[in-house]
Amino acid sequence: MTLDAHYLRGSIAAVHSILKHSSCPDTLFFHFFAPAGGRVGGDDLSRLLGSTVRSVFPALRFEVYPFRAELVSGLISSSVRVALQNPLNYVRAYLADVIDSCVQRVVYLDSDVIVVDDVRRLWDDAAARLDSAAAVVAAPEYCHANFTRYFAPTFWAEGGAQAFAGRRHRPCYFNTGVMVMDLHRWRAGGYRRRIERWMEVQRERRIYELGSLPPFLLVFAGEVEGLEHRWNQHGLGGDNLTGECRRLHPGPVSLMHWSGKGKPWDRLDAGNPCPVDQLWKPYDLYVRPSSGASSIAAT
Repeated sequence: MTLDAHYLRGSIAAVHSILKHSSCPDTLFFHFFAPAGGRVGGDDLSRLLGSTVRSVFPALRFEVYPFRAELVSGLISSSVRVALQNPLNYVRAYLADVIDSCVQRVVYLDSDVIVVDDVRRLWDDAAARLDSAAAVVAAPEYCHANFTRYFAPTFWAEGGAQAFAGRRHRPCYFNTGVMVMDLHRWRAGGYRRRIERWMEVQRERRIYELGSLPPFLLVFAGEVEGLEHRWNQHGLGGDNLTGECRRLHPGPVSLMHWSGKGKPWDRLDAGNPCPVDQLWKPYDLYVRPSSGASSIAAT
C-alpha cells in the first residue's frame, strides 16, 4: 500500500479495517511505499508518514520504502484526472524491485479500500489459484465490462487486438487496486519492463486515457487468475470526472473500493457524503483537535 499525504487518512482506515477483521493480525506484515525526497517542515516525508503509522498502530509489523519518482516520472503521460499522474500510482509495477527478494507474494491494495472480511481468505484463495496455474497475478475480473473502451479507437484500428493474441483466457477488465502478486514469477518474467514498454508506446502515440491501469491490462489481461467479485466492490468513488454517488453492486461484499474521483474522507469533510461513505466512516481514525490542527489518532 502507498502512503501519501492526502491519501494517508485512507491508508490508515484501510489498515484499521484489515486488522479489525483479521483472525490473526499478528501474522500480517505491511509494506508501505512513500514519496522519496519530500519534506514537510524540515522532516523527511517518508519518515514522517512512517512515524504516523507507528503512532496509530504501535504493534504493527511494517516497513516503509521511499519510492523515487524519477524511476517512472519520465514514462508517465497525461491522464483524464491529474491525480492519476502521481508516481505513487505506478508503485505496483515496481514492488518486486524494491521489496526483499525473500518475499514471494504480496497483496497489493489501493489506499481507498475497506476490508470487511478476513484478508487471509483472499490470500488463501489467490494462492491456490496462482499455484494451480503458475500465474503471476490473481484479481477479480469483470468480463461483462466493455474492454475496448479502456483504449483509444486508433489503438484498435491499428491492430491493437494483436497485443492480446495467444492469451490463456479471454482478455477481461480487472481493477489493479486489489491484486495478489507472485513477485518471484514477476521478477523471472521481467514484467516491470513489459509494463514500461507499453508506457513508452503511450508516450509516442497515445493509445489510452487513464493512468497506470491500461499498461497492466496490456500485459496481464487474459492471464489473470480470477477471484470472487466480493474482493473488489470497486467504483464507489464514481467516475474519474464527476465522482458521482454509486451504490454497492449486488452480491456478497468482502472489500469496498472507492475507486474514481470521489473519496469518502473528502466528501465527509465537505458535509456532502454519499450513502456508501457511511460504510467507510467507522474505520476512519482521523480527529480534528479543537485548536484547528489536524491529526490522525487511534480511537
